[in-house]
Amino acid sequence: MPEKFTVGLLAGEASGDNLGAGLMAALKQKLSADSIVSFVGIGGERMQAEGLESLYPIEALSVNGFRDPILKLPSLLKTLVQIRNEMIHRQVDVFVGIDFNVFNFLLEGRLKRQGIPTVHYVSPSVYAWRRGRTRRVAKVADVILCLFPFEPKFYAQTAVEAVFVGHPLADEIGPETGSERHRRKARDALGCSGAAQVIALLPGSRSSEINLMLPVFLEAARNISRVLSDVVFLIPYPRPGLKALIDSALPQYGDLQILPVAGGAREVLTACDGALVKSGTSTLEAMLLRRPMVVSYRMGRLSYQLARRLIRSPYVALPNILLSRMRVPELLQYEGTAEALSQALLRELENARTQTDYFEEFDRLHGTLARQADASAAEAVLRLLGVGSR
Repeated sequence: MPEKFTVGLLAGEASGDNLGAGLMAALKQKLSADSIVSFVGIGGERMQAEGLESLYPIEALSVNGFRDPILKLPSLLKTLVQIRNEMIHRQVDVFVGIDFNVFNFLLEGRLKRQGIPTVHYVSPSVYAWRRGRTRRVAKVADVILCLFPFEPKFYAQTAVEAVFVGHPLADEIGPETGSERHRRKARDALGCSGAAQVIALLPGSRSSEINLMLPVFLEAARNISRVLSDVVFLIPYPRPGLKALIDSALPQYGDLQILPVAGGAREVLTACDGALVKSGTSTLEAMLLRRPMVVSYRMGRLSYQLARRLIRSPYVALPNILLSRMRVPELLQYEGTAEALSQALLRELENARTQTDYFEEFDRLHGTLARQADASAAEAVLRLLGVGSR
């Protein structure tokens, strides 16, 4: 008699859809041949391609900024109740909330009280601020899957089982991905193969971030172009609506070779020699691709004052957080002037050219994070279910 399992999952964003799809594929691979697994919940195209029965479009959960969640609160709460009821009705054997913390914490808590085992995939940034959130996580999740090796220790005094599974990006981006061959291939694809130097400008993926970060990045680009000859600057835009915002900033920089590039950061970082990067996941991608970088971030004055009081981590760039030291230059808020950014990146480019051990720590971190995250996450879910894997 074959074993049957029903797994509930919910991802509210594209990054969560990627994580969920990898987990689903690994669960199907690891379950014994006579087991049958079905998936139900909310996810995007990748999760649906792996067999998810998505009860609502992932866009129904999409919110931005501070005002949007308030306006959409009634519909979000209605969706929360409906998903909870559906998980109970389907008698799911386990529920996995993928990132999307506030919504999934509420849902996980309600399901756990109904006796359904719960997993939360991706720890909140408890290392940076509001460390008391670990207690909240422990109340709603039986297991939390952590992407970084330093995260489980923050849950040591709680009831939740915290498991370091590694980071999927470290599995996707192998050492060869950042090679010169791949750099040339990416430049060919982007139409900048003839440039002597290529610099990536990554001001962010939200319109508010682009408005704050792009002007100073462009001024820094102008400074860099006065030192480096024949340099092309690449600016990725992950959503079509952002291109008009980028284009509107470019006319006064007609003396520079600037190419807006549709898509995410990966291809642009693969093509480049170095990058100016807004703090976030792109700093990890740049590290895994072994690209010199300078990290910056800007926000409104009041938001910055509040953040300074709340953030506990001395660093914002993921390579620095992982190493517990300032390996990658960080120039935040008022320190991130065009002159400071350009000079810092030029120094990093020179260091990468002249120091044979420049990428040594990047290599070590890559090895630490590459743990077959999809498979490790699937094994943790199956252990919670008391199911063996093949």
